[in-house]
Amino acid sequence: MLEITLKDGSKIEVEKGSSILDIAKKISEGLARVATCGEVNGEIKDLRYELIENCELVIHTFNEEDLEGKKAYWHTTSHIMAQAVKRLFPDVKFAIGPSIDNGFYYDFDIEKPFTDEDKANIEEEMKKIIKENIPIERFSLSKEEALKLMENQPYKKELIEDLPEGEEISFYKQGDFTDLCAGPHLESTGKVKAVKILSSSGAYWRGDEKNKMLQRIYGISFPKASQLQEYLDFLEEAKQRDHRKIGKELDLFCFSDYVGGGLPLYTPKGTIVKEELQREVERICRKYGFQKVSCPSLANISLFETSGHAQKFDDELFRVHSKKGHEFVLKPVQCPHHTQIFASKQRSYKDLPIRYMESDKQYRAELQGSVGGLSRVYAITVEDGHSFCRVDQVKQEVINMCNIIRDFYTRMGLWDDHWVSLSVRDYDHPEKYIGNEEDWNTCERMLQEVSDELGLEAKKCEGEAALYGPKLDFMFKDAMKREVQIPTVQLDFATPKRFGLFYIDENGEKQTPVMVHRAILGSYERFLALILENTKGVLPIWLSPVQVKILPISDKQLDYCKELLEEIEDEGIRVELDDRNEKIGYKIREAQVQKVPYMLVIGDKEKESGEITVRSRSKGDLGNMSLEEFVEKIQNQIQNKQ
Repeated sequence: MLEITLKDGSKIEVEKGSSILDIAKKISEGLARVATCGEVNGEIKDLRYELIENCELVIHTFNEEDLEGKKAYWHTTSHIMAQAVKRLFPDVKFAIGPSIDNGFYYDFDIEKPFTDEDKANIEEEMKKIIKENIPIERFSLSKEEALKLMENQPYKKELIEDLPEGEEISFYKQGDFTDLCAGPHLESTGKVKAVKILSSSGAYWRGDEKNKMLQRIYGISFPKASQLQEYLDFLEEAKQRDHRKIGKELDLFCFSDYVGGGLPLYTPKGTIVKEELQREVERICRKYGFQKVSCPSLANISLFETSGHAQKFDDELFRVHSKKGHEFVLKPVQCPHHTQIFASKQRSYKDLPIRYMESDKQYRAELQGSVGGLSRVYAITVEDGHSFCRVDQVKQEVINMCNIIRDFYTRMGLWDDHWVSLSVRDYDHPEKYIGNEEDWNTCERMLQEVSDELGLEAKKCEGEAALYGPKLDFMFKDAMKREVQIPTVQLDFATPKRFGLFYIDENGEKQTPVMVHRAILGSYERFLALILENTKGVLPIWLSPVQVKILPISDKQLDYCKELLEEIEDEGIRVELDDRNEKIGYKIREAQVQKVPYMLVIGDKEKESGEITVRSRSKGDLGNMSLEEFVEKIQNQIQNKQ
């Protein structure tokens, strides 16, 4: 008999050789019906896996919190899709078909891209395969046998040939379809209940643009049809919140093939939003002693060789050459530039901390197929800052930066839904980082102390540290409940040493400063995408590119409206006049679509009385008031960042 320790700490005895599914049945028939895979001593295993020694066992199911359980379910569905494709396109060549965080995909080598009609037919064939309830069987072969079985599948053969000698090569068979796969999988195709093909796209084999372009189909599946419908409703809501759609509707940014993909162009309205965000974050940072600096977008490659970025991120650098012999790099980060401002003159211990902040373009050579919208671009407008301080000042600097993050994200209405990662090094692979172990230990200890003192409850995440040191990463949820990491505070003992930075201490001796990196807003592009999707484009009045729109009922009120326009502009409020020869209802609807916070409806009555009729985008008609009363009202809202 074996002793099995379950997730809740309880123990049960089972016969040696019992499968995970047998144990699920022993616990309850209900659990066995919904089980998708198991986790034995931390390793994910198939339900068919037989236990031969005492162990800890977690039985996974398809539920909201259990990603491993979902992945087994979705991995099975990817094989169902592959079987359906093979039935409809017998000559297809198969690549890979993994589960992902939301569903699954499979890559196929086929003569032409899948049409909408093809995808509809594949989905119908998948439903037939599910209805057939085909048993799914697992078996293993030697390398030689595996290569023979897959002799007509070149991508599978390549994967098999890459496997180390002696490693188990497992396959899963369901009826007339067999696939190379490590699993886990459900017991039969009938366990899957509701499926939907979502989209298709091109994808390079193994993600390498030098390889052949394959056709990728994405899908999703659920145990209940109602869950599938909820997810499809969720996707429709995501479409409505897509920052690309909202940005176009509100005329905030655009892209041009002449300029190049991944290089966003900000319109006048989008530039206002960007500059207002910059003013707000800089206002808060100045309270903590940060001073604004400005550095060029070009630098000699030696700057980034010294910092270590050239070696670590060589394939992400944009290199610039001229016929006159110039060789530069477009800056991928700003921190090396800031070290040279610090190094430009001798510093005393009394001068420290010295704090720089900058919002400027950085450039990263992302994979061409990965750029899209504002979420991933080549030209990134980054807000970040660096503090040069003594060791005894480090903790307070980190605390200050955490307070800045709290202040800014509270103002933005995002602070209530976040968690903090204490991102530390990968202890098994120290070669991935610069600096020495003693400094890393000190940095990690300091960040843990800050977390404890501020009540951040930071979760330690190994392998997530920066090149030069550990960090506190603040993780937020967007409107679609996806995690987004934007603000960060990072400790760095290594970079100042690499650049030979020093200050003179109280004894007249040279000492190396510590560099504390921080990003509050981070990438303006990613942050703008976040707030557009969270608000559906309904920006607070202080961020709205147009805060007030004046809507005359007819041309007879134009002179009065122009007077109002001038007076409101003089008060520093962003205002526009809609003087088109259109009906007032149309003008109001247009202003609502543009998410303008306030509309002033002006007719003969308002012109004669010298008052205005105010309409709010959220509350509708607010009635008549004087211009002075209205201006005071919205200036208070703007000043208080309501």
